[in-house]
Amino acid sequence: MSTQRVKVGDSDLEVFPLVLGGNTFGWTSDETASREVLDDYVAAGGNFIDTADVYSAWVEGNAGGESETILGRWLAVRGNRDKVVVATKVSQHPQYSGLSAANIAAAADASLLRLGTDYIDLYYAHFDDESTPLEETVEAFDKLVRSGKVRAIGLSNYTAARIEEWFRIAREGGYTLPVALEPHYNLVVRINYETNLLPVARRENLAVFPYYSLASGFLTGKYRSSDDAEGRARQGDVAPYLNDKGYALIAVLDAIAKAHRVSIATVSLAWLLRRPQVVAPISSARTTEQLPALIAATRLSLSDEDMNALDTASAPLMR
Repeated sequence: MSTQRVKVGDSDLEVFPLVLGGNTFGWTSDETASREVLDDYVAAGGNFIDTADVYSAWVEGNAGGESETILGRWLAVRGNRDKVVVATKVSQHPQYSGLSAANIAAAADASLLRLGTDYIDLYYAHFDDESTPLEETVEAFDKLVRSGKVRAIGLSNYTAARIEEWFRIAREGGYTLPVALEPHYNLVVRINYETNLLPVARRENLAVFPYYSLASGFLTGKYRSSDDAEGRARQGDVAPYLNDKGYALIAVLDAIAKAHRVSIATVSLAWLLRRPQVVAPISSARTTEQLPALIAATRLSLSDEDMNALDTASAPLMR
């Protein structure tokens, strides 16, 4: 697999084929560990970091925006803002909930302040807000692009129908079109993307960046029994896969990983890189030790036989 930069839809953004997730910054990674991960990711050729204004408001004592703040400080210290593509999101921060025009404008300014920058490369509508007219949201995002505060627009956690509606409104109003889609997609969560979202992504040339690409760690192979997940931060997330069907998939991943002399996580991400419209999976590293297996996916080319074996093994688990 080539590690050359890949174009993001119809935008002028070009990114490394593995996105570093910033959800761990200020949560399971303190600021020192976060900076070390960022340094190693960039040293390996990476240039695309995905965060959100809400990260990590769910942690006791946090208010939201911690991830952006840590990332912003790192950008300032390294002086590399022009070499890094930054994606962040709006709609879920406790102080900036929803997608009204006023909220989007205020949330974007707050994110820019925390990031210590005057522009966001890729700005996502994080979750749909059906209480706000979509026309209002589409126009508000367009204003950010026209003002120079945002370079490109992305959608996350939207249904296919609402994505289509966004494009219809944008075309009719002459507004900026989205270029990216961030769906929940991995070897065990496939149905919504492959059945509903993929046709729209193909038609609109959306660059797809799957989140939960390793199914909260299940697709790394570290959870091979209920005991392995006991007391872990992601215990509830991996519980649906800790059964015979899940262990059968891990066995197939094991065999392919051994054949290629890589880790299970590497194989799981490489599978995503061969899926249609996927430009780069998003994956987080709590420590620098976790990074090499993620980066290796950009250099691993799975055979058709490997892909078929994984498709077959994952089918019983598909949600």
